[in-house]
Amino acid sequence: MRVLLKLILDCDPDAAWRAIRSPAVFREVSSPLLDIESLAADGFPTVWEPGQHPVEIRGGGVVPLGKQIIRLSVQTRQHGDVRILHDSGQPVTGALTTVKLWDHRMAVAPDPKGTGKTLYRDQLTIGAGLLTPAVWYSLWAFWQWRGHKLKELAPTWAYDLPRDDEEAA
Repeated sequence: MRVLLKLILDCDPDAAWRAIRSPAVFREVSSPLLDIESLAADGFPTVWEPGQHPVEIRGGGVVPLGKQIIRLSVQTRQHGDVRILHDSGQPVTGALTTVKLWDHRMAVAPDPKGTGKTLYRDQLTIGAGLLTPAVWYSLWAFWQWRGHKLKELAPTWAYDLPRDDEEAA
């Protein structure tokens, strides 16, 4: 089953791309419903890079849900206008192992209306056997929370890099 989000985020696509590749943003849009801790020796990186990232997830910061591998890859489509962060990870322990299929894609592109904002699309495909409808509903509700938090935070993501002549002053 699939969970879908399609939002216009109030920031430019470069800012949205930086944000969805940020473990700090990932943790912020998941909070307070989920608390996610890195299991990597060095903790979370500043920016997600392609590869595997082990995490531990707690419901409400208290209830252990299990460990998961976040397996990331990056794709570009349509002449470079659409950038996609793809997580094909898998649960490793705990209640999370109920989910047997996890395919999560987050895409950012310029708003087709030319507003300078970002068209954000988020698709999660999951499978959990007979439990799929119950798991889907829980994830659908969580994705609505995520969408709300993304829209709320997006205006804070944009920043202007100093121009070379400003740095010299």
